[in-house]
Amino acid sequence: MLYIIGLGLGDERDITLKGLDAVKKCEKVYIEAYTSLLSFGLSTDGLSTLEKLYGKPIILADREMVEEKVDNILLEARGSDVAFLVVGDPFGATTHTDLVVRAKTMMVDVKVVHNASVMNAIGICGLQLYRYGETVSIPFFTETWRPDSFYEKIERNRNLGLHTLCLLDIRVKEPTLESLCRGRKQYEPPRFMTINTAIDQLLEVEQKHGKSAYDEDTNCVGFARLGSEDQMIVAGTMRQLCTVNFGEPLHCLVIVGKTHPVEDEMLEFYKITTENPEQKGNEMLEFYKITTENPEQKGNGIA
Repeated sequence: MLYIIGLGLGDERDITLKGLDAVKKCEKVYIEAYTSLLSFGLSTDGLSTLEKLYGKPIILADREMVEEKVDNILLEARGSDVAFLVVGDPFGATTHTDLVVRAKTMMVDVKVVHNASVMNAIGICGLQLYRYGETVSIPFFTETWRPDSFYEKIERNRNLGLHTLCLLDIRVKEPTLESLCRGRKQYEPPRFMTINTAIDQLLEVEQKHGKSAYDEDTNCVGFARLGSEDQMIVAGTMRQLCTVNFGEPLHCLVIVGKTHPVEDEMLEFYKITTENPEQKGNEMLEFYKITTENPEQKGNGIA
């Protein structure tokens, strides 16, 4: 059996009990390490933290292994239980859908254990999930490659009054162009797109197309380290968010569409202030903390 197990967004404790049971009975455990990364996975002791919890070694599955050598993993799963761990939810990336298709083709049984992903965790800012349009990815621009296919999708969402989730580029173990030309792979250092870079690129593309899909005064919500203890959420215009230091990765951005009054009320808690934009972005978390003095009141503070 091949178990594809979602790990959630924060740290090693976010795995479900069902997922943990599956991991513990598997002979081999792989963790996918390029479409996303756990916050603790960015540190040197990330894997050892997981290995302590699971009581077994974990094999890092980079892009090259998953896309070029996945048949080896599937062959192992034909004769034993193998776990493939995915940050967030297993079907948050198309690569994992392809993995299931290939497994089925090779007559390998597959069991999926779901978990939270960025696709639903963004609901914390108060924008209603069913008022989102198509999600887009913003890739890093280079001097010779500046793709902008996301622009039309954002424009379409905005015309319909829908919010747009922008997933920001992650480049881990990417071969350099020079090494590919020489036939011997050398890899770029890891890079994680910031909200500030994403906004700069979005505004550059708007200037190029000039269709007024959005501008510097368009309202957005920036998220950093979503799902972890030190997550940061700030609402403001593109111009305002460019002044905020969101800190460590991972980042994502929502371009706000037409809002309902309830959405506006929630966004107020995250709106940027000139005094301390970072502090304002985290104030909303206090509303979810229960106090010993009056837990009922604190838990219902928003109501």
